[in-house]
Amino acid sequence: MKTQNRAREARIYGGAWIADRPVSASVFFSPAKLNLFLAVTGRRRDGFHDLVSVVTPVAWGDTLGVEPAEALTLTCDDPAVPLDGTNLILRAAERFRAASGWRGGARFHLEKRIPMGAGLGGGSSNGATALRALNVLAGHPLDAAALTTIAGQLGSDCALFLHDGPVVMRGRGERVEALPADAAARLRGRRVLIFKPAFAIATPWAYGRLAAAAPAAYLPAPEAETRLARWLGDPAAPVEELLFNTMEPPAFAKFAALPVLLEILRARFGLEPRMSGSGSACFAFLPDAAPVAEIVATVRAAWGPSAIVNETRLP
Repeated sequence: MKTQNRAREARIYGGAWIADRPVSASVFFSPAKLNLFLAVTGRRRDGFHDLVSVVTPVAWGDTLGVEPAEALTLTCDDPAVPLDGTNLILRAAERFRAASGWRGGARFHLEKRIPMGAGLGGGSSNGATALRALNVLAGHPLDAAALTTIAGQLGSDCALFLHDGPVVMRGRGERVEALPADAAARLRGRRVLIFKPAFAIATPWAYGRLAAAAPAAYLPAPEAETRLARWLGDPAAPVEELLFNTMEPPAFAKFAALPVLLEILRARFGLEPRMSGSGSACFAFLPDAAPVAEIVATVRAAWGPSAIVNETRLP
């Protein structure tokens, strides 16, 4: 499928484009996400973990094209992406059919930019975007609540991508509410550098390591809520004061390249870099006068030329 109105590319590092990309009615933006605050508060009886997290989409990600067809099919420009029923796009489509009674088909084409195993929510974003796209294609048979229910069935962090701005997630991720407007305004437009090493971190492995270190590894729910409330209640508090991630210690213990680089960025540039989700991608907010080229060169010197480095912004 030919993507319409592709342009407005911004800075390019390592072959990836960065843009708030306008799309046609049949092409949908599927953003990456960042966990600005991720407090894992404990393990549930069903094996999932409870959490309190502030999550925001970014103006960089994949695009998903959709057009009517007789069956449900998927193509992708990345050969590493599975195209069978394990892909969340096709799983979302089947659940949408079951919930809506719609019996049409769709041809999906995914242009993949969000790396896998990065903690950036690429697969979940794709699944949620497929739900939104099919709802448009089918004439809006489902309301927002129904779409949210389906998204929650697909994965713990799918529902957040049905929101256009930053959210607070609770439970295992299925309880999502928009961040208050005054707090969201503190995030809007902030420049951020996202950088990922060549290696990935599997989410089940990361949570398994966290559970093995329990209970000391968890942040109790009351403390998590207190930290969040403190930041929300201070309109002068910058986003850097919110940043926290329970998943960093188990990841850093195994993959020393992560904490080593983050400490270099703190010491050399005064940044507050963090890991997103279960990793391996990290991010740092950029001051207006940040020497971006020098920061990128530092990342590449530490992690090699195969590292993915993108400058983008919060929408």
